[in-house]
Amino acid sequence: MTEVPEIALTEEADLPTVFGSFRIRGVRDLRTGEEHAIVSMGAVAGGEGVLTRLHSSCVTGDALGSLRCDCREQLHHALEAIAREGRGVLVYLQQEGRGIGLAGKMQAYALQDQGEDTVDANVKLGYAADARTYGAAVAALRALDVRSVRLLTNNPVKREALEAAGFPVLTRVPLAVKPNPHNERYLETKRARMGHHLPLHE
Repeated sequence: MTEVPEIALTEEADLPTVFGSFRIRGVRDLRTGEEHAIVSMGAVAGGEGVLTRLHSSCVTGDALGSLRCDCREQLHHALEAIAREGRGVLVYLQQEGRGIGLAGKMQAYALQDQGEDTVDANVKLGYAADARTYGAAVAALRALDVRSVRLLTNNPVKREALEAAGFPVLTRVPLAVKPNPHNERYLETKRARMGHHLPLHE
């Protein structure tokens, strides 16, 4: 069962982007103090089958354009898809390095440079292969009065987490990724060891 925390939401504000004009608001987990963000477009309150992305923060990929992962590409594809549809939600979760934090992620990177894959690197450091949780995302979607979603993800665990909290997922919408020489092994590890569905971008 996914534990759903109490949250507090900030006021909304405009967020003009290269992908379109969104609205943004902050989310505070009242149990942990962690802060997340909700980016939305269109009328989502009371909505069924709202196109939705749960995206975990990645400073190296999202902000710095790292080629070691596919995070930035997935983030941009999700925002583009929501903008095309004119309605949707992206919950941006502060869960760097699959939940181990930025410092832990740098330690894992160092082990990967020595030949470990992303799963074994985390485990050797004493972390779970994936330490992320999605209760705050469930709470955020409920606070927006989203009734059900079409989930933009290649990761089956995200769908399982929402459904374990009793939140309806009508379908999974894949995010196509284009491998590059720096992330091919990373993507193969996600597919082979973490069960991710990885459609290739043509």
